[in-house]
Amino acid sequence: MRVARPARYLNGEPNAIHKAHDPDLVKFVLAYPDVYDVGMSNLGLRLLYHTLNAREDALCERVFSPWPDMEAEMRRLGLRLFALESGRPVAEFDFLGISLQYELTYTNVLNLIDLAGLPLLAAERSDGDPLVIGGGPCAFNPEPLAPFFDLFFLGEAEEGIGAITDAYLAWRGRGGARIELLELLAGLPGVYVPSFYDVSYEPRGPVTAIRPNRPAAPVRVTKRVVADLGRQPIPSAPVVPLIEAVHDRAVIEVMRGCARGCRFCQAGMIYRPVREREGGEAVAAARRILASTGYEEVSLTSLSTCDWGPVAGALRDLVAEHGARGVAVSLPSLRTDTFAVELASKIQEVRKTGLTFAPEAGTARLRAVINKGVTRENLLLAAGAAFRAGWDRLKLYYMVGLPTETDTDLEEIGEEAAEVRRVYEARGVGNMVARRPLAMTVSLATFIPKAHTPFQWEAQVAVEEAKRRLFLVRQALTGHADGPGRSKRRRWSGVKVDWHSPEMSRLEAVLARGDRRVHLAILEAWKLGSRFDGWSESFNGELWDKAFQVAGIDPGFYANRERSLDEVLPWSHLSSGVETSFLASELERARAGEPTPDCRWSPCSGCGVCEATGVESRLAQVEARP
Repeated sequence: MRVARPARYLNGEPNAIHKAHDPDLVKFVLAYPDVYDVGMSNLGLRLLYHTLNAREDALCERVFSPWPDMEAEMRRLGLRLFALESGRPVAEFDFLGISLQYELTYTNVLNLIDLAGLPLLAAERSDGDPLVIGGGPCAFNPEPLAPFFDLFFLGEAEEGIGAITDAYLAWRGRGGARIELLELLAGLPGVYVPSFYDVSYEPRGPVTAIRPNRPAAPVRVTKRVVADLGRQPIPSAPVVPLIEAVHDRAVIEVMRGCARGCRFCQAGMIYRPVREREGGEAVAAARRILASTGYEEVSLTSLSTCDWGPVAGALRDLVAEHGARGVAVSLPSLRTDTFAVELASKIQEVRKTGLTFAPEAGTARLRAVINKGVTRENLLLAAGAAFRAGWDRLKLYYMVGLPTETDTDLEEIGEEAAEVRRVYEARGVGNMVARRPLAMTVSLATFIPKAHTPFQWEAQVAVEEAKRRLFLVRQALTGHADGPGRSKRRRWSGVKVDWHSPEMSRLEAVLARGDRRVHLAILEAWKLGSRFDGWSESFNGELWDKAFQVAGIDPGFYANRERSLDEVLPWSHLSSGVETSFLASELERARAGEPTPDCRWSPCSGCGVCEATGVESRLAQVEARP
């Protein structure tokens, strides 16, 4: 009781799976490097937990990052990191799988390994230690973490975890050293063993070469992909957390991948191709999950749920079946068009929420650069439809620091928001006398160039320049502002403006495009006490500045430097299936302001992912797609 929310560390949640620790089983513990309340919302962890526990020859348990008060108690008592289900030390398992969803969890990753009592560096672990394996979107450039991990898995783990388990059983059956197991695993598609590659650099400069140093290691590791999402069962009885999670609801993954091709979006590139579930399958899964959990909300999740073919029919069926009992349906990602508003209108009768649209940029020119197929007319029509349907809360997302951005692009964000407000105030949208003023939030983030995107070669603007641009947008939105660096949230003229810290965005850019040398800064920051860097109240930029200085790392080299197209990138040996030549051509088209259409309803754009993975886009059959 000396720690906040002790239920974060307890066993006994509804639907948790408990297996006896039979010595013949392969034992996995899945770690999410953030607090329990956040980690329990992660869909990938849920899917892998049930996939592994469905095997008779394996068991899987969970562990999350302890909050600083719990970490202090554990270190005071000499208590090792333990799995929730059995309470057994993590060090007793065969695999410690760590979900890498966000770069600003990297010091938490080190903390988990250390609290488990394992050597931080993979090279220092012995044959009796669990293999530390990382997966998730950050595994597509894991180089800043490479010295801490035995292996990484690229792609969709449900597709590859069975082969990893089988290989481990075969190795254990005949006996052998740890290095022999790593060689066996390195031969599996999607498995990357970083110690099997040598990296050379220019002195204080870029990577010059990445070469395998063992025959088992392929020259290039390509991700694994689930061919048919319908053959991947949705867990009918997910674990229900003992305390409220960040996203406390039933989650149905209706589609994987997105082909809209936003050039800043890493997820849209690494999760290709598009694969959809049938509408009836999603409705039946929701019925089973609600019966086993008691949730009061169903979320139809994907990168762009409004693009899912059966969305309208599935939404209608879910509301008809569950709406009378007060069960709400939510769509976490809405397109900026009237079709999305029509869908949202169907579900707001059960539970009213605000609406969020993401124009990303303030002008048609810049939206063409980033391939965001949204016009101002789309936004105003969608907003008008929403206001007529009764909404009076709206959030708009924009980025600053995008490639080719000018001050005019930034100032136009203010004009666009003003036009939205004028639509709300115009005659013909309802009885304005009885209506409240529009509650509008404009949320701003600094552009972060990510690996495996057309903008992977671009520079991020420096912190001071990002602050200037944020200030300019705030001024355009409100007519006045207090200057750069002041209060993060202020209300002016009915508009609330919030923004992500440029210092945090710079760190994310460094870690997102870093090479192996950056591991020294992560290690130093962890030693200095950095934890939960993704939490604004925990982030300490001064600690990171000191860590970079001690490690001899120039953050500007990684964050603020434009790369040439022929530079060897730290992730050049890791493939998302999307060809580098396609990304380069998309960068060219971006600079020319040329859009690239969605290949689901246009000719193939030639990204190469279908050929590289052997999986083509799989769309659910519907009479007419929106």
